[in-house]
Amino acid sequence: MPTPPLPEIPDTPASDEVIEIERALTRITYLSTRARQHDRLMALAGVPLDRAAVALLRQVADSEPLRPGELANRLGVEASHVTRTVQQLQKSGYVTRVPDPDDRRAQRIQLTESGQQAIDRIRDAGSRGMQVALSTWKPEELQQLAGLFHRMVDDFLAAAIDQDTHEQTVAPAGTA
Repeated sequence: MPTPPLPEIPDTPASDEVIEIERALTRITYLSTRARQHDRLMALAGVPLDRAAVALLRQVADSEPLRPGELANRLGVEASHVTRTVQQLQKSGYVTRVPDPDDRRAQRIQLTESGQQAIDRIRDAGSRGMQVALSTWKPEELQQLAGLFHRMVDDFLAAAIDQDTHEQTVAPAGTA
């Protein structure tokens, strides 16, 4: 079945401000996702996990226990990827499977105490590194930046939901 067309993106060029924001986000994404940066963070936290496992742990820590399919949706990856990562984390004692209260046939993924300790150490190490990098910023500047980042993420999520809803409601070509 063909994929429905994406919503129209305006033909007007982006403003200079939006172009600069995109450039800055690209730079920070690159810097924060480099293998060397990840290895340094894991060494500081004392947690021997790859980036995929850390992303999954963070997602589980930030939500109620989720089904693997929901984890895959939230992480934007294939379900098989989540299954492999969950198996790795389960063997390491960081997550466990618990019955889904809404469907006894299904399971949800939940942090163990060891998983919570690991994510706490990862977040602490990341925050300390960020504290060093932003040490010359005034508290009100940090508060403003945090507020703007949260607003931007919320707007990105809303746009993604709008796009997903559009894709689900647009009938493929040739159907009525």
